[in-house]
Amino acid sequence: MSDGWERLRRATRARIGLGRSGEAVAIRDVLAFQMAHAQARDAVHAALDPGALSEALSDDPGPGVPLLLHSAAPDRGTYLRRPDLGRRLAAESAAAIPRGEWDIAFIIGDGLSATAVQRHAAPVLQAARRRLHGLRLAPPVIALQARVALGDEIGARLGARLAVMLIGERPGLSVADSLGAYLTFGPRPGRADSERNCVSNIHGAGGLSHAGAADRIAWLARQALTLGLTGVALKEDMQPALPDVSATLSPPG
Repeated sequence: MSDGWERLRRATRARIGLGRSGEAVAIRDVLAFQMAHAQARDAVHAALDPGALSEALSDDPGPGVPLLLHSAAPDRGTYLRRPDLGRRLAAESAAAIPRGEWDIAFIIGDGLSATAVQRHAAPVLQAARRRLHGLRLAPPVIALQARVALGDEIGARLGARLAVMLIGERPGLSVADSLGAYLTFGPRPGRADSERNCVSNIHGAGGLSHAGAADRIAWLARQALTLGLTGVALKEDMQPALPDVSATLSPPG
């Protein structure tokens, strides 16, 4: 039987209108919260499988075999305690990057949710590639123990005009596998967050779809290359399609 909140619950993943059992929250809601918390913790601590990701990327011929790099954080524990180490490359990885002349370098970093990267990075990258025909795309990079700013050093060493970092976002209690994309024109160490554009909440639980994310990434990338900038100076004028909520919200009464 409906309790008056059902229509709103179907329109959001937020915890609203929770039931009660006496003076406490109902046990089903307590257990659901504990499950979401466990999934978020697992996503933070999970290790990315670069072999499986490389295999998924190989389904699309693309611009070459992925290059595997590591940040200066030697393990997951250090990475979580020392964000600064995740923003720069390990010396051996820095030396292994071949320099070229590229319009765009796609970097896939595990970030704070390897789960998101494992599920969404390959299809988003493949869809974005198809929308960026005619541009020089560097071989993709897979970066382990990576923070967003690691893409600045990688992009600079590759010789790319634009770096696009696909990275696992910090898990929440609604979604633990959300992917983000950060675009930085003229990548180099020391770039500020205000010099990036972000496409966030790419996931399958009501978030941005792979195709929708690729549309936005491609639009921003072409604008960035044309105007020579990203960040607060690059306004997203692309009109996103509004979701159809008619199936989830029934008329009142």
